[in-house]
Amino acid sequence: MIEAPTGIALAVEPLVTRVLAPNPSPFTYTGTQTYLIGTTELAVIDPGPDDPAHLDALLAAINGCPVTAILCTHTHRDHSPGAAALKAATGAPIIGCAPLTLEDAGPRADAAFDTGYAPDRVLADGESITGPDWTLTAVATPGHTSNHLAFALPQAGALFTGDHVMGWSTTVVAPPDGDMAAYMASLDKLMSREDRIYFPAHGDPIEKPRRFVRGLMGHRKQREGQILRLLREDIGAVPEMVERMYVGLDPRLTGAAGRSVLAHLLDLRARGLVQGEGDAWKIAA
Repeated sequence: MIEAPTGIALAVEPLVTRVLAPNPSPFTYTGTQTYLIGTTELAVIDPGPDDPAHLDALLAAINGCPVTAILCTHTHRDHSPGAAALKAATGAPIIGCAPLTLEDAGPRADAAFDTGYAPDRVLADGESITGPDWTLTAVATPGHTSNHLAFALPQAGALFTGDHVMGWSTTVVAPPDGDMAAYMASLDKLMSREDRIYFPAHGDPIEKPRRFVRGLMGHRKQREGQILRLLREDIGAVPEMVERMYVGLDPRLTGAAGRSVLAHLLDLRARGLVQGEGDAWKIAA
């Protein structure tokens, strides 16, 4: 387990330095982790929320080094809003995921979309940027959001997984933008890779990636099975499903759990296994 001091630059590997933003919450764990990549010329992954204290901490960690790029895995407000201020301070371009302006009035006020995000360049799956001692390659991982990217650092065998794979909790998959089928396909995509370690935006590094991803996939299949069993018991309302499936859940997470249940139901409906909408779901005839 790595230490988690807010605002302190922590060198976790020779090419990787972490700075934790001061935004802990039931959804962000200890906060959003911004990563600085490189030694003499840097890339910054997930600059975090628009927070002057976090910007100051990042600039202290950068310590005058040239910044080649500011990369964002996705545009939830705990990840990308800090990019604009960091660009103004360093002159570095904002590179990475595509903008996404979907309005989402869902249960996660902290994770509403950053509608002001304006990238200078959008990376497609497999595209790379380079510095003197590093390469970062975009790995498209939709599911948590449709525009989500992970970034591979082959020099370290590392993958920066954003919110697609986190080190402390499973990811919220919240329709209408979150898509369970896409999320599962993205997990399967990671299974075909040979990364040595994952650095998530929230939580500890993941040192046995394939085993961890296999567990995430099994967890989702288990949730799917729970939903089908509840539907066979004529429980077709999402709130009641959440109550039965998430015993002891922090009440602040109830809305997000409902969104993930809905994502499963929409996926099951697309596969012809269930039918319905709203809070009236049932096994397909």
